[in-house]
Amino acid sequence: MARKPRLVLAMRDELPDDFFGEVEWLRLEAVAEVVSRRAFSNFDDAPGADALRQADILLAAWGAPQLTAERLARAPNLRFVAYAAASIRAMTTPAFWERGIPITSAVSAMAVPVAEFTFAAIIMCAKDVFRLRDAHRLSRGAGGFGARMGLGSAHIGNYRRRVGIVGASRTGRLVIGMLVRSGFEVCVYDPFLGEDEAQALGVTRMALTDLLAWSHTVSLHAPILPETRHMIGAAELALMADNAVLINTARGWLIDHQALERELVSGRLRALIDTPDPEPLPPDSVLYHLPNVVLTPHIAGAQGNELRRLSDLAITEIERFVAGLPPLHPVTAAELDRIA
Repeated sequence: MARKPRLVLAMRDELPDDFFGEVEWLRLEAVAEVVSRRAFSNFDDAPGADALRQADILLAAWGAPQLTAERLARAPNLRFVAYAAASIRAMTTPAFWERGIPITSAVSAMAVPVAEFTFAAIIMCAKDVFRLRDAHRLSRGAGGFGARMGLGSAHIGNYRRRVGIVGASRTGRLVIGMLVRSGFEVCVYDPFLGEDEAQALGVTRMALTDLLAWSHTVSLHAPILPETRHMIGAAELALMADNAVLINTARGWLIDHQALERELVSGRLRALIDTPDPEPLPPDSVLYHLPNVVLTPHIAGAQGNELRRLSDLAITEIERFVAGLPPLHPVTAAELDRIA
């Protein structure tokens, strides 16, 4: 009887308790010999090097050691990597791709909570919920009930709201689906999105400059690539209408934050920023105090019990690998110039 493949966890020490309950451990141990329920974040000390030497499969996540040529030389049996998070860039190297080891990502699972958060943010920011909440809290009700607080503010509300999506990524497409089903007008900027795909999604393609001028709310979902660095700068922000909302649940890399800060200090635009640049913002940043800015501490992605969605997909990929089935979400070197 052939032995089960040996599986090693490669991630930060504290993550297994968040990723795996008894159901998840039972699923893993049914198809693989788990070398240790301890996670390894160092493959260069003696315990980590020994685990890597044994590994047929790595189940990896944040904090996994990079798979350099030297480490791969000490992993003669490694045949599969299931990454239980989104971007595999920090873990992979040219030597990894040359070795031809299959790798999968849980980016499709991560996209779900980000999309849910973003959709909720679009709704709530359009209603100016956070500013009105703060005003209500400070006045202790003196401003009247809610309808009175919002009267005379044509920019508040979701009726016929126009939303521009920058990047038809997995997350972007989930957000698009939620918006279209809810009756929003949606346009998309993505140089890789074809007209047939746009029609199938129920959206209109637009150039970035046109999208920024057209939208009441702009939501960013583009990847970190050299060409997306500060794709939203002073000139682009100037195109946005007064009281328009900018939502960033992607990366601060996409925005020139000095230009954004100037616009927000002026009060002309509104923003919800989950991923600033730098991250976190310095304690003296003016953005912490502006009434037209909502800052959240990088929480759009999987949190709490949502981490089990990521491990569920990674375990599914391992089950399929052991059964000789193709992966559901493989990542190839050819895709690196288009993904986060």
